[in-house]
Amino acid sequence: MGDSARAAVHGGVVDATTREDAAANVKAVKDLPLPKVWAFAIGQFGWALLSGIISNWLVYFYQPDQETIAQGQTVFVPQGLVVLGIVTVVGGITAFARFFDAFVDPAVASLSDRCDARSGRRMPFLKFAALPLALITVLVFWSPINGTSWVNAAFLFVTVIGYYIALTFYCTPYNALIAELGHDSKQQLTISTAISFTWVAGTAIAYVAPVIWGGLVPTMGRITAIRVTFTIMAAVAFVCMLVPPLAIRERDYVNSQPTSESTIDSLKQTFGDGEFRKFVCSDVVYWVAITTFQTGLPFFVTSLLKLPETTTTIYFVLMTGVSVLFYLPVNLLANRVGKKRLLLVAFVIFTCAFAFAGALGSGALAFLPAMTQGLILSVVGAIPMAAFGILPQAIVANIADASSRVTGQDRQGMFYAARTFAMKMGQSVAMLLFTGVSTIGVASGMGYRIAAVCAAVLCGIGGIVFAFYNERKVLDVLGAER
Repeated sequence: MGDSARAAVHGGVVDATTREDAAANVKAVKDLPLPKVWAFAIGQFGWALLSGIISNWLVYFYQPDQETIAQGQTVFVPQGLVVLGIVTVVGGITAFARFFDAFVDPAVASLSDRCDARSGRRMPFLKFAALPLALITVLVFWSPINGTSWVNAAFLFVTVIGYYIALTFYCTPYNALIAELGHDSKQQLTISTAISFTWVAGTAIAYVAPVIWGGLVPTMGRITAIRVTFTIMAAVAFVCMLVPPLAIRERDYVNSQPTSESTIDSLKQTFGDGEFRKFVCSDVVYWVAITTFQTGLPFFVTSLLKLPETTTTIYFVLMTGVSVLFYLPVNLLANRVGKKRLLLVAFVIFTCAFAFAGALGSGALAFLPAMTQGLILSVVGAIPMAAFGILPQAIVANIADASSRVTGQDRQGMFYAARTFAMKMGQSVAMLLFTGVSTIGVASGMGYRIAAVCAAVLCGIGGIVFAFYNERKVLDVLGAER
């Protein structure tokens, strides 16, 4: 494929001099050996565990349903609707925090892309962000007043914003390393697969939290038990997040150079990539859908299926286990039939699973025991969970690598920051959506059903948008085969 054709793929003109100058500075580096791949993946386990605590339990902790309150859950923040009757205090805080932090992503990405530290562009960020991220995750649940208070709401506002900023300082450089440590499409897919295992493991451990705090409640009480549980998990996560910067010498495996672009110019060039725009538009909608579903899952179990909250752990462990069984097939099929085709199938299956969630505990499924309904949802949701755990990261790595070859600028950090920006915008909308509609028909659980149906519709839309992504063009730039 010629230079002019490659330029057309990315919507810009190739600067041959820039590419030649960049090539002259490239030094020979080693491929990342498999033990190092897993050392890198352990960092994902750490931040996935912290992310799972926030995404799965923050709303459950601060906007409890009647069943949870009956079990002794303290209501820490005012529960009234505050904006147009549709946005709750918790929903507004979490949505604003994600929205605010979305604009921090490009700045952190630019800092990382331009970093010229002796130990590399990315690892210094991982080393120094690990402790603040672990600490602030615990503080999110440590309301200063033991009762309903606007002081607690203000404290939650500050700590949630702090959490997302700390997460950005770790995750944006971390994700950029996927494209840099993997020197071709196959290696990038291998790294994406490894971190998918540790991501799902970290998220699964976060879902085990009710089992842990349930054993502590008799001696500590519910609130203290929950806080101690999250503190233990955060300590484990902190150690894991330090493994990549301590075990991997970045300069031995990465040949990219600091960029010379400003934050604004880098961001413009990143979104100037036509195929990336298609992917990221689809990703925004997907994140609205999946965050709505994940936030609602504990409520689907307790309010729709009328099952104990610990059943959520059973379902998610099952979903995780079945999903892991599909990791190897996803990896193999992605190299044979393409990442795009597999991800489109995953969109379809997730859409059906979300729609099924909206019918849980209803007359339409009365012929199935409540436990069986949850088991079906877990198994069906596991298949697309495997695909979405691996493929999007690999797709961004492909796009970022192709852009680097075309422009001569190694802005991998900005590509992943742009994707994270899309993710957080989607999550912001999801928090407003879920916390708002969940208040409809509280006694009947109608709001939770509406949330699940909204997730299904949005997931379908995301799949339609992603269908326009041209994977072949990106791989032609890389000179890779499917």
